[in-house]
Amino acid sequence: MRALLLPIKDLRNAKKRLVGALTPEERFGLAQAMLADTIRAVRGVQRAEKVFVVTNYDPAMLVAEENGWEILPEEHQVSESDSVDAASRLCELRGVTGLLRVPLDVPLVQAGDIDDLLAVECEAPALVIVPSRDGMGTNAILRMPPALFPSHFGVGSFAKHVGEAERVGARVIFRRNTRLEMDVDDEADLRLLLKNDLSGTETGRWLRESGVETRLRSHLKAGAMGAR
Repeated sequence: MRALLLPIKDLRNAKKRLVGALTPEERFGLAQAMLADTIRAVRGVQRAEKVFVVTNYDPAMLVAEENGWEILPEEHQVSESDSVDAASRLCELRGVTGLLRVPLDVPLVQAGDIDDLLAVECEAPALVIVPSRDGMGTNAILRMPPALFPSHFGVGSFAKHVGEAERVGARVIFRRNTRLEMDVDDEADLRLLLKNDLSGTETGRWLRESGVETRLRSHLKAGAMGAR
């Protein structure tokens, strides 16, 4: 059985690398919008037999209940790696043979992107991994079995995860996907996101209605004029 795992932290503390570019209220609004886009994509996934949500954030639990997804409640959150690893062990005990962790800050993601990863055929032990745009981070990770090796989300996680897989003798399968690789961590990411088609996304709607898009575009224009 292959399943999805959504690790959802308290969005009020999200996107701290955008301090200075966005107000606390704007960071919260952006995080909510990107989560909404991820939820929209996950609702359309066909190949996941189950969806698990690991969280201690009440609004996330409500979303999980509304969609019939299984909640793995946390008393407190230490890090995404700890949350994912604890959830992975539970999922493995419940008969999950392959678990795909999907990030929550990839507003361009579509259901088909997730299904394509779940459809990869290979025997365990195996790792299917999608890097970040710069090749340093991990933007999607499918482990078979789920607790194949510990998580190392953060700086340099891609190389760490590949190294862990090789250490335990697992097959490593690389996948590239521009939508999954378009995560938003800092202001440069936001500026790059605006170069994409955001029609139909909650993130695009929020950026327009909040005034953040206009502000960022005006800064880009001013910077371009100053460079002349």
